[in-house]
Amino acid sequence: QVQLVESGGGSVQAGGSLRLSCAASGYTYNCMGWFRQAPGKEREGVAAIYTGGGGTYYADSVKGRFTISRDNAKNTVYLQMNSLEPEDTAMYFCAAGWVGNWASDRQYKYWGQGTQVTVSS
Repeated sequence: QVQLVESGGGSVQAGGSLRLSCAASGYTYNCMGWFRQAPGKEREGVAAIYTGGGGTYYADSVKGRFTISRDNAKNTVYLQMNSLEPEDTAMYFCAAGWVGNWASDRQYKYWGQGTQVTVSS
């Protein structure tokens, strides 16, 4: 069983930065990802990191602005979000699982409770 606990959400003005953290217990997964869901919209993949080789993947909408990283010693994944835009406003979820397609939320078995990110213009 893997438990995921997110932190770091909040409110920021456009152009600002936030860093999300996801602390995981357990190691039965090969990938950790961040997803987001805005009101009235489907959940979408934001970024993911594979634990074996550390390969990282990003949605086109966040490339160049967001960075996913992992601290193996702390078993924690981070999402550094820079140049935030109002369109980034959403509930952000951390997920983990044995995943082939990082952007497919159905492949993730474990989910955190979510943390709200609000970006004002």
